[in-house]
Amino acid sequence: MARILIVDDSPSQLMGIRRIVEKLGHEALTAEDGAAGVEAAKRELPDLILMDVVMPNLNGFQATRSISREPTTKHIPVILVTTKDQETDRMWGMRQGARAYLTKPFSEEELSEVIASNLGGGDPGPSAA
Repeated sequence: MARILIVDDSPSQLMGIRRIVEKLGHEALTAEDGAAGVEAAKRELPDLILMDVVMPNLNGFQATRSISREPTTKHIPVILVTTKDQETDRMWGMRQGARAYLTKPFSEEELSEVIASNLGGGDPGPSAA
């Protein structure tokens, strides 16, 4: 079980993503804006962060950059989960340190796949031993 921090200013999005994360057997932590997300990342050191982009106080790009450059949190994979679907947004997000970029709306399967592939704990397949 991984600890996953969900950062989104929309209560309905937080609830929906949290439901999927918990259904996958992970512990869900939440923050309601980018600044709170950065603080929660430093305090909780989650295994993965799902980050919205359009938020008050500190947007997801700024929060991702802060997390990816902070020595205590730079190892945590950040997945941007956003309605911003332009290629320039995707490129900018990856330049800020995001490991993946998922546009809303997404399916439960898409979210499950991006979580599994970025936790590194996905099924590696048959052992070669």
